[in-house]
Amino acid sequence: MKCNLSCWRSILSVSILPVLAIAPSLLWNPPGRAQQGERAGLIHASISRQGMNSLADSESRLKPTEILSDSSLEKTLTMRQGLKPLSDSRLLAQSVPASSIIRQGRQVSLNGRILPLAWTQQPTNSTSANFRTWIADVGLMQSAGVDLLSSADSAKQPVQWFSVSLIGAQSLAARATGSYRYLDVTDFARLAGWEISADGNILKITSQTASVTGIRQAEIESGDRIVVDLDRPTPWQVHFVDKPSPSPTPTPNPPDDPTKPAISPRTPAAPNLETPDDPTKPTLPLQITPLQPIAGQEWSIAIDAKVAPALLQGTFQTSKQLLSLKVEPDGAQTKVKVKIPLGWRPQVFSLGNPYRLVIDIRPDSLVEKNIVWAPGVQWRQQYQNLGTARFPVVWLEVNPRQPGVKIRPILSNPPAEQGTAPLLQTAEVSGAVAAINAGFFNRINRLALGAIRRDNKWLSGPILNRGAIAWNDGGEFAIDRLTLQETLITPTNQPLPVSHLNSAYVQPGIGRYTPDWGTTYTPLSGNEIVVTVAGDSLRDSFASRVVSQSPGGAPGTTTFPIPANGYILVLRSDFSPVPQLSIGTLLRLETNTFPDDFNRFPYILGGGPVLVQNSRVVLDAKAEGFSDAYVRQTAIRSAIGRNAAGNLLIVAVHNRAGGAGPNFAELAQILQQMGAVEALNLDGGSSTSLYLGGSLLDRPPSTAARVHNAIGIFIQP
Repeated sequence: MKCNLSCWRSILSVSILPVLAIAPSLLWNPPGRAQQGERAGLIHASISRQGMNSLADSESRLKPTEILSDSSLEKTLTMRQGLKPLSDSRLLAQSVPASSIIRQGRQVSLNGRILPLAWTQQPTNSTSANFRTWIADVGLMQSAGVDLLSSADSAKQPVQWFSVSLIGAQSLAARATGSYRYLDVTDFARLAGWEISADGNILKITSQTASVTGIRQAEIESGDRIVVDLDRPTPWQVHFVDKPSPSPTPTPNPPDDPTKPAISPRTPAAPNLETPDDPTKPTLPLQITPLQPIAGQEWSIAIDAKVAPALLQGTFQTSKQLLSLKVEPDGAQTKVKVKIPLGWRPQVFSLGNPYRLVIDIRPDSLVEKNIVWAPGVQWRQQYQNLGTARFPVVWLEVNPRQPGVKIRPILSNPPAEQGTAPLLQTAEVSGAVAAINAGFFNRINRLALGAIRRDNKWLSGPILNRGAIAWNDGGEFAIDRLTLQETLITPTNQPLPVSHLNSAYVQPGIGRYTPDWGTTYTPLSGNEIVVTVAGDSLRDSFASRVVSQSPGGAPGTTTFPIPANGYILVLRSDFSPVPQLSIGTLLRLETNTFPDDFNRFPYILGGGPVLVQNSRVVLDAKAEGFSDAYVRQTAIRSAIGRNAAGNLLIVAVHNRAGGAGPNFAELAQILQQMGAVEALNLDGGSSTSLYLGGSLLDRPPSTAARVHNAIGIFIQP
């Protein structure tokens, strides 16, 4: 049976020391002040199903902690592909002399389980034989349940783990080095009872064997509570078990992300359902798995503790939000598996004296926090309210004028423009300290659909007058709808407009492909005419000459080399310019951007629609080629903006408490509330991913789709 709040308040008196707690990687249950008070009165409202007495705890401090397990970073895959992370020496924020780094690695063995987690050991000083152990901060939270608390000092990190509380002057020393922010866990490990040793590139951490002594349930006003009693503190993780299971009943609502349909090789070919929502998607046959509404999703809280079979003999209670509850022994671990509605998350936090792990099931799962992660990089989580809706927002505020901070477009498969990969892998390989997924792309041919400019080179040209963000290393930014206009001029001064540059967006007209696209061009559509142009100069003279003209053949079958000193022209549908592009014809090229100001920025990334300009919502999705259905769609969203201080905001907005994610109008209002002077929507839905220091902050890695490109934040010496 369950005990409600009122029946326990009369029995138990609990004093709580309020401490703002920090949830790591998911936007799980962010208790506000009301929720903090609610927990204070309810932690002992849980009832012992095995007849255990409730435990008075006048000294316990409630600090909600949410840990997201860090699934494989696919490092071995990236190495097989020949991709190497940038050297730490190039991206050093607070450097340590190389001679003092004795041991380091990217793997940790935690009670025998190998986890992808960066670490280093070094001597206390130049003459000491004692070592200090440093572990990447976000990964430590996700791997062991160590709670990071708010901090205004990037060099000090307060933490909480069961009864171990290191705050103020006792806060852990922190150091941003390379792609990570390391915490000195030497003293913490001693207090936590951890034994640490290095074995090659693996750091071994062993905690004392723990046991589950009780499992209790209770109702709380916002949902359900599960309390796991322990005989000692022990590491724990939260995992997303599997993809959401489909509901047996249909729904008229569109999918969360219409630009990313599920594709299964076992289903028959069907029309491309992407096209009505986003005109950049090709009208090619796709194999589509019918999209169905979601009944629930399963999460697993893995605890490094054994459980006696006698504690599992009873039947656990369920409710409308706790669809199922299972407790399973798994070797030296105990796994608490909960199935909950889509949009809800388990909030997990630890308590000491006595030791407990509390699992709350509630719709508002984000824990608000504010951590100065490194000079110029601030990590924040907070709810933004629009009327009665509460949207969990995770974002980074980056000062582009901070010495050493650089912002760059990054590709998933460098140096090739074609390819997709999880953002976790792309950021890790590039050496970025932080990143967010960026522009749209075609999931079939894995090519960008929108502007990517890097070092003044157009890797992919803008399309459809869609919004883009431009910047330079001086800290200047611009966000606006962007058009690139190119015109070929013949010796008779006949203008031939170029419809797009280095673009996978197929439309009638003349496309131009340069060496920035790659060394070759393969037709993207049927019945193309491919014209090769070469010469010593490509601008403001007639030194460029047509050297060949050929039919392109069937899509994807013929490869045409792109001359290093020239380009390829591709004629689609309209072949009237063919006579003006005969072999030997001299050509001059004129190029302009609209707005003109964008031409001076070396870095540009496209998205759309533009959300905010001059602190006002300027949403006009139709002007950027988005359909009405796509404009109305609710989904998880990524966005980027600039505030009045000139700082960059890279933002992930997930499902509102108990509901769906924002539509474009709501997203624009959220960015406006956050102080954005200008803001741009990026690719969203399953693509939305926010990366910091080796981990995703906003979602489990297993739920994030592969993406083509991203915006990376680098810290250089």
